[in-house]
Amino acid sequence: MTIKEQMSSKTITIVALVTALSLLGDSMLYIALPIYWQSVGIESLWQVGVLLSINRFIRLPFNPLIGWVYKQISLKTGLIIAVLLGGFTTIGYGVFEGFAAWVLLRALWGIAWSFFRIGGLSVVALYANQNKRGKSMGLYNGLYRTGSLVGMLIGGLLVPLIGLSTVAIGFGFVTLLGLPFIVKANMTHDHESTEKKNETNKARPFIGKKGYKASIIVSGFLIAMLYQGILTSTLSAMIAHFYGERISILNMVVSVTLLSGTIQAVRWTWEPFLGRAVGHWSDGSTGRLPMFIVSLMFAGIVFGMISLRLPLAVWIVITLLVMAGATILTTLLDTIALDTAKTTNVVSFLTVYAISQDVGAALGPAMSYLFIQFQAGFAHLYWGGGIILLLLAMIWSVLSRRLDASVKGFNKAI
Repeated sequence: MTIKEQMSSKTITIVALVTALSLLGDSMLYIALPIYWQSVGIESLWQVGVLLSINRFIRLPFNPLIGWVYKQISLKTGLIIAVLLGGFTTIGYGVFEGFAAWVLLRALWGIAWSFFRIGGLSVVALYANQNKRGKSMGLYNGLYRTGSLVGMLIGGLLVPLIGLSTVAIGFGFVTLLGLPFIVKANMTHDHESTEKKNETNKARPFIGKKGYKASIIVSGFLIAMLYQGILTSTLSAMIAHFYGERISILNMVVSVTLLSGTIQAVRWTWEPFLGRAVGHWSDGSTGRLPMFIVSLMFAGIVFGMISLRLPLAVWIVITLLVMAGATILTTLLDTIALDTAKTTNVVSFLTVYAISQDVGAALGPAMSYLFIQFQAGFAHLYWGGGIILLLLAMIWSVLSRRLDASVKGFNKAI
């Protein structure tokens, strides 16, 4: 690895770890706020639901604005803004009480996350070596998501002992510890040269076409809707529906929320390793699209099977396979998006991509609870999701053949 590649990898790692620190407080809330909401002046459970979702909805109108802001400032400046907003809003959870104050804090956190998401994807797009972009994307996704794991585990451990407010203030100051690392990070080349971008366009002309870009945006929307929206919001409800609210595992009785939280925590545990491995494999001679297509087919089958009433041990294994599918698909699609972003304005395309994911994640819960109120609602919801993934596999198979044809045509022309 050259010195330049080492510096680029270090920059991506720093941004990922600082992002992980920023997620501590947000992830802790998903575990603690539904139980300790009264301690921070929240008056009812419906307000908890609003507070845990408003940060997603606020990103929908703000993502385009933040994408525009990134065109006016450097990536480093945008990430500094993200750290400051993330740190002070997390401290705010421990300082302020009441629904109105928390709505403002959660909205500000949503804006901070938009700066992190668009800025982080842009850093990987601009600094990852072309032949190692998948590995870099897997590393970035895996590292920053460890913040969710640590936030849930440490938050779940400490909040009952010292209180939500104290933990929030502590996590806020930990978030701000990332500030000097961003300030010192080497981000001297925010924008790729036009000459290099033109070389990418000439070598792989098909990925710059509108239809290919639209397929990435639609896929980002659907995959986020299925995994971030539907699966995350209905996993506990599905466990309770099939197995009851108290479940016996190895002669131990556990709650639905504990089992659901443990299953999702397992994903964050393997994410740095599986994501990086998948990204590395996709950098090989076979390419990303064949692996992405096979993964969509696999994911489509197991996503539907999760709605079957099976022995609990078998159901848990299938659910873990669904979680693995989420890691694989997210890593591959993010990397495919980065490949395409290199043929156009990086920040603009990644802003649209981030918006599509946020819309999908926001619509998923609403769609879920519309379906599951009906008889066999879980089956319709999850087998419908499986069919969507299989249809995406068919669409990407066609795109893969067209991409191969365009590359062969280019090679013949030269």
